[in-house]
Amino acid sequence: MRLRLTLPAIISFILLPAAHGQFGGELRFCLQGEPKTFNPLLVEDAPSEVVRYLTGGVLIRVNRSTQELEPELATSWKIDRSGRRITLELRHGVLFSDGTPFTAADVAETMRLVMDPQLHSPMGDSFRSGPGMPVITVTSPDSLTITFPAAVARLERLFDQVAIVSAKSPKKESPVLGPFYMAEYKPGAELLLKRNPHYWKHDAQGRALPYLDAVRLYVQQNRAMEMVRFTRGELHLINDLAPDNFEKLAHDLPSEVTDIGPSLESELMWFNQAPAAPMPEYQKAWFRSTVFRRAILEAINRQDLCRVVYHGHATPAVGPVSPANRYWYNANLHPVPFDRIDAVRKLSAEGFQLKGTELRDRQGNRVEFSVITNAGNVARERMAAMIQQDLAAIGVRLNVVTLDFGSLIERLTKTYAYEACLLGMTNVDLDPNPQMNVWLSSASNHQWNPNQKTPATPWEAEIDRLMQSQASQTETAKRKRDFDRVQEIAWEQMPFLYLINKDSLIAVAPSVHNVKPALIRPNAYWNIDTLSLSTQIAGKRP
Repeated sequence: MRLRLTLPAIISFILLPAAHGQFGGELRFCLQGEPKTFNPLLVEDAPSEVVRYLTGGVLIRVNRSTQELEPELATSWKIDRSGRRITLELRHGVLFSDGTPFTAADVAETMRLVMDPQLHSPMGDSFRSGPGMPVITVTSPDSLTITFPAAVARLERLFDQVAIVSAKSPKKESPVLGPFYMAEYKPGAELLLKRNPHYWKHDAQGRALPYLDAVRLYVQQNRAMEMVRFTRGELHLINDLAPDNFEKLAHDLPSEVTDIGPSLESELMWFNQAPAAPMPEYQKAWFRSTVFRRAILEAINRQDLCRVVYHGHATPAVGPVSPANRYWYNANLHPVPFDRIDAVRKLSAEGFQLKGTELRDRQGNRVEFSVITNAGNVARERMAAMIQQDLAAIGVRLNVVTLDFGSLIERLTKTYAYEACLLGMTNVDLDPNPQMNVWLSSASNHQWNPNQKTPATPWEAEIDRLMQSQASQTETAKRKRDFDRVQEIAWEQMPFLYLINKDSLIAVAPSVHNVKPALIRPNAYWNIDTLSLSTQIAGKRP
């Protein structure tokens, strides 16, 4: 971990010890898009995930700093020897934000909804190690058992992503068990989360948490404007700092930025292979070709992307797992080399021909397609521009289309009206099980061809088998072998073109206390209930 800390920050630490447990204040930062949903069981996008994390109460939490499990709404749990059944003992006397009591019935209702195939909850895929529905037995108001059709590996870790909803409230999305509840929402502008007066946690002195009165989330896609607002003192933190902005702050305000080191996240590109996609059949044929996909990746200079766009705060990616995830990363795989000559050779073998400066397929169609990405993300826009230049060198015309985040998600999940996409992939845990909703061919986040009734290709069927196999194994070494093979298939078939693994870059104002930067998202504010603000008013920084 690289940490920049200057003397003024140390002095602030010494002079303001009381601020570390000081109550009050409103923490302010930005969402980089409009939340797609406020139903915590349907979260797929990053802005919605932020809201769920800040408002949702979970049974078991992964401590982002230690990466160990901690009891939350469940005081204890026990998994039987088969790995299929978990018994949960719940915290007594907990209330939802509307004052209604939390009981085992709420957990039962939440899990029923999560596993309901009609709801298509992304979290449900992580629990599906075999066909069928779990059997949920409520044994008392404070205890229940959940029995799954097959063993679920590392079952207890999956509950970190499941926010418990109320079984009794007429507004199922409103009452929450987390430290904050949503008080106001102005579409396209901001969300105000207020302190949950019934939150169950207390600090070491017995004082009710959270320390903060509120969290204000501004919807701001423009990263440059986010940076301006941070330097003016209008924002307290940036959880995902753009590399250019990191370099500027590292020069001007070095004590306020941290490069945590290699993250679990990757930037990637994929081609739309959905049968319902509104595009010519000849384009679909290109995108379904493994040779075409690999040639495109070979033609992209990813070292340049790391050097120019990320100023060295990134490395070329290999596959689905970042090297930062040391155990699950398949060390036998290596990045696909940058090799334009070989890329053209591969395309020629597939019937593509260079005619002057234009690449054409067997039917004479010019190889041209558009890539969509989210507007306001300068790093992605620059990557897209550099990829555009790289592909032009092998005769491919790439058009870059930037969209607001809502429109982007609409195309990816509903209309399929796009040809290629450049976006990021966030891993929420070190364990591979949360990736089930990406790798299962039936999953909604199987981006290149989602919601398949049966696997479209033999290799997708094999990934289905391997993912379900590792998910049902209780022996970690066997899971590792299965998931290593998943990574190999992803490397061989290239459904995703993995471009770079970026470092986690954050910025935090000196008025924010108790920050403990972590590898797993949310990096800067994972311990939101113990963050506090000093009483000094933030103004424009020098």
